[in-house]
Amino acid sequence: MFQEHREFKLTLLMVLSEKVSQLMEWTNKRPVIRMNGDKFRRLVKAPPRNYSVIVMFTALQLHRQCVVCKQADEEFQILANSWRYSSAFTNRIFFAMVDFDEGSDVFQMLNMNSAPTFINFPAKGKPKRGDTYELQVRGFSAEQIARWIADRTDVNIRVIRPPNYAGPLMLGLLLAVIGGLVYLRRSNMEFLFNKTGWAFAALCFVLAMTSGQMWNHIRGPPYAHKNPHTGHVNYIHGSSQAQFVAETHIVLLFNGGVTLGMVLLCEAATSDMDIGKRKIMCVAGIGLVVLFFSWMLSIFRSKYHGYPYSFLMS
Repeated sequence: MFQEHREFKLTLLMVLSEKVSQLMEWTNKRPVIRMNGDKFRRLVKAPPRNYSVIVMFTALQLHRQCVVCKQADEEFQILANSWRYSSAFTNRIFFAMVDFDEGSDVFQMLNMNSAPTFINFPAKGKPKRGDTYELQVRGFSAEQIARWIADRTDVNIRVIRPPNYAGPLMLGLLLAVIGGLVYLRRSNMEFLFNKTGWAFAALCFVLAMTSGQMWNHIRGPPYAHKNPHTGHVNYIHGSSQAQFVAETHIVLLFNGGVTLGMVLLCEAATSDMDIGKRKIMCVAGIGLVVLFFSWMLSIFRSKYHGYPYSFLMS
């Protein structure tokens, strides 16, 4: 009996060693291992396993038209490369992906009906609730996924992004344009003291910040969400804890409309124009405020379910 147990244990160790060696070989070629149904069942689901596997379930084929999948894949590749070429790289954790067109049976096995989805398959036991990444809440930036992995596996990954020169180039171009304008107007610098210009610039900054642009920069959410079954695209996130990039653009537009309406009302009250034009400005201002504020409130109600108040078209 003892001999049989020993032989069984040695067999398990040999199988485990083969699986780890195979995964390491593939990882050395490509940090994110592409898996079909057979590889997934053999290397991720079947015991023995002393390693964790972070799997991205996605749909990258062009006919799937999943823009978010492509964006998430780019971030996942950055994260996997950061781990693969890190000095702390070990065989404790591997990165893999299952494309719907290459492993639809895996999607059916896991009762999965949306993509992209990230799941951590731990070294011991089955995935728990926290092992499914909350994409809609956290976004899919490599840094956010790395924090989630650290929580689930105690493996800390320092994300190293490839150099991006677009930002410095745009900043340099902007400074060059500003410098050129200042040089051309060097004999008359009164435009620097133009209150209207500074007020407009400040207003644009305020609208950008209040619409959620900074949240987008930190969390890296998807632009929108397309239902893979119905093809319906959602531009407004249904939760108060998250948002889409498209949603911030819509909110910015609505805030801008309300602001324009208030400006027209102020001008109508203080302008020296004839009474007819002032009336038109007043009516237009009221119309803009009512219309865009009503739409803004409808977005608020769709995100905060149970909110009791409404306003006209909201």
